[in-house]
Order: sequence, then structure tokens, then C-alpha cells
Amino acid sequence: MPVLEVTDRTFETEVLRSELPVLVDLYADWCQPCKQLSPLVEEVAGELAGKLKVVKVDVDRSPGVAHAFRVQSIPTLALIAGGRVVDLQQGLLPKAAILEMVQAVLPADASEVKPPELAALVGQGRAVPIDIRDAVSFARARIPGAVNVPRDDLTSRAGELRPTDGRVRVLYDRTTAGAKEAAEALREQGLDVAFLDGGLLHWEADGLPIERAS
Repeated sequence: MPVLEVTDRTFETEVLRSELPVLVDLYADWCQPCKQLSPLVEEVAGELAGKLKVVKVDVDRSPGVAHAFRVQSIPTLALIAGGRVVDLQQGLLPKAAILEMVQAVLPADASEVKPPELAALVGQGRAVPIDIRDAVSFARARIPGAVNVPRDDLTSRAGELRPTDGRVRVLYDRTTAGAKEAAEALREQGLDVAFLDGGLLHWEADGLPIERAS
């Protein structure tokens, strides 16, 4: 899905009245970091087509929009939902950070599990947390009862992810993006796995138990 060019004249219709949440890329033709960010924004637009609308605004040609966001430097990404600014981030962000930024306004994924939900499922013996980080990170801190299957080993160890014992496998990373991407890839291969929304960071922020190296 192409990124739509929006101006001062079309901003209200295309962004503020949009039924979908909108990611706004504020840029200028002379800005080198903007040129580096642009293909990443386009990739996000393609991957989240139908869930997220992505537009771009040239701050030189649309000073009204730039003023409304009080843009002090570019590139700047603004996230709009329901006509309101949800988040605003400046600078050249990696793709993972952009995906993490928009996660809060996207429709819930059927395979998404919230931290309290996972805690309950683990307590009931109905889920196994699968930590897809590297072995060193896993050894340092992890969800109690988690099994470490590093992301690079997911395909070769796919047998361990099949819910043959009736317990769903819930993938988690440090944040949402990595585990969600891995879960989607595995589901395409026929593996019924889920992923932890917010990753280990949100799990810990919610005050849920962490097992640490002694």
C-alpha cells in the first residue's frame, strides 16, 4: 500500500477524520535522515495495510501541519488515532521501533496474549512461555517456567513448539515486534503459537514475577 502525500489542505480529511489510526511521516526533501527513514515507513505501510494508514507531509510545503505538531526537527513521526495525537517521535528510528510505536493503536491480533493473561495461563498449566532471545539474555532474566528457543533456532526446533500436551506456546522477546513477527511466520507454517504483547518489558512493568540468575 503506497504512502499517501498529505498537505495542509487535505490533512483534516485524510488524517483527523480517518477511521483507521494514522502514522504521519513529517519530512523535507533536503533532509538526509528523512530519506533513510522513508523506505522503512513504506515497509510498515505495506505490512500493516488495512490496519494502519500511513501518510507523509512535506513540512516546507505544508507549514500549517508542521506548526500544529510543533515540529522542531525532522524526521518526525506522529501517531494519530481518533483524531488525537497518541505518540510523537523525532529522529531516524529503526523499523522495529516504528512497529512498536504503532502497536498500541492496532486491532488486537487473535494470537496476542497480554501479560496478565499469560500469567494466568501458566498458573493453570495451560501455556508455556517460549523465550526467543539469545541464551545469555535468557540466563540473565526470564519469565518463570520459560523455555529458551532462540529466534534463529525456531524452525529447526519447531517440534518443541507443537501443543501436543494441550499447552499453548507463547513466544516472547524483549518487546512485542520480534515475537509477533516470529509467531506470524510459524503460524504460516501451520504451528499454532501465540505471542506476548509488550514482551518481557511489559511483563516486568506489570509487576509480574521475573526469574533471575543467582
